[in-house]
Amino acid sequence: MLPTLLLATLVTNSMTIDTKIDASNDVLLQKAREIHRKAIVIDLHADTPGRLLDEHIDWSKRLPDGHVDIPRMKEGGLGAEFWSIWVDPKFAPNYLARAIAEIDAVYAAVEKNPKDIAMATTAADIRRLHKEGKIASLMGVEGGHAMEDDLGVLNTFYRLGVRYMTLTWANNNNWADASTEPAKHNGLTAFGKDVVRRMNDLGMMVDISHVSDKTFYDVLEVSRVPVIASHSSCKVFANVARNMTDDMIRALAKNGGVIHINFHEGFLEQKYIDARAPLSAEFDKQEEEANAKFKGDPIGLAREMRRVTAAQEARLPRPTVSTVADHIDHVKKLVGVDHIGIGSDFDGARMPKGLDSVDMLPNLTAELLRRGYTEAELVKILGGNTLRVMAAIEKGALLQPHANAGAVK
Repeated sequence: MLPTLLLATLVTNSMTIDTKIDASNDVLLQKAREIHRKAIVIDLHADTPGRLLDEHIDWSKRLPDGHVDIPRMKEGGLGAEFWSIWVDPKFAPNYLARAIAEIDAVYAAVEKNPKDIAMATTAADIRRLHKEGKIASLMGVEGGHAMEDDLGVLNTFYRLGVRYMTLTWANNNNWADASTEPAKHNGLTAFGKDVVRRMNDLGMMVDISHVSDKTFYDVLEVSRVPVIASHSSCKVFANVARNMTDDMIRALAKNGGVIHINFHEGFLEQKYIDARAPLSAEFDKQEEEANAKFKGDPIGLAREMRRVTAAQEARLPRPTVSTVADHIDHVKKLVGVDHIGIGSDFDGARMPKGLDSVDMLPNLTAELLRRGYTEAELVKILGGNTLRVMAAIEKGALLQPHANAGAVK
């Protein structure tokens, strides 16, 4: 999730897809769709809860904007989605109230569409719902500040169905350093290590996307089960703080974890980053003006931000679905296919050509088929690796409180 893009879910299906997998390559695309029907395709990060809460979207219908709705999820062969419960730091000190409101919005939207989508909390739930032909709906809290420095709140998040927490967002919190602010704690504090231990005990995945390098390595020292990066990409292609170095990817693999590749254009390709840099002040001003003009009007702001962002994107050299495949190739060469997943950042970031919305996910699979990936490898990347990690973390849990049980001590 990017701060100025919370509501800038701009791209529609009218965008042109990467020429390597366009209509001239129907055979690969058809094969990709067949694989999506058989595999369990899991995306670890979509920021749609903000739209559900603020824009009151009806995701049962094909929407004219944004990246995600039920018709497009079905068209893309998506089996499970982790909805990001992201709390903008501007909501301080009422982080928890905002998080609960987003969680409630997810439940309400799911409950209105019981034939197509259902809540899930375990790997077994995902597998069961896939057999039933339903999309599994899960949640992850993005940013440890949302738990308000209270392990009891972390317990509550678990009971409400949250199955991962991104330890920081772009901001440092009181117990962990983020990748995009000056270090405050030199990684994890003692309490931060307690947070990781409690997550292990509950069976909640520890997510290291957004954290500083030192926080990352501290997490690996503390966690007794595999950890994940829910939406991160490779620094070798895009030198931004949010991306992971090769050494970090190797360490994550040694831990048994999975890096879920982020589709955001600003994390994919240095050419895009370099082209945007001299325009950033101008773009920031445009977005600030939009926020000021539509203050208190989230629907109007969303519409304006889509217009502004689309105009900005037209001036930049957009990465493509092939660029995302390059990141997957790189991780495969470094540590093998057992440590790769998908973390799109749909409805929270700018998508590359060919992955403009969730229905286009088969384009990525087709591109990987073109590069020689086997069906078995793709089944792992599309969701099998995530299911393995989820099962390992569930098995390692010590508390496993029932959703309606008493407080965890």
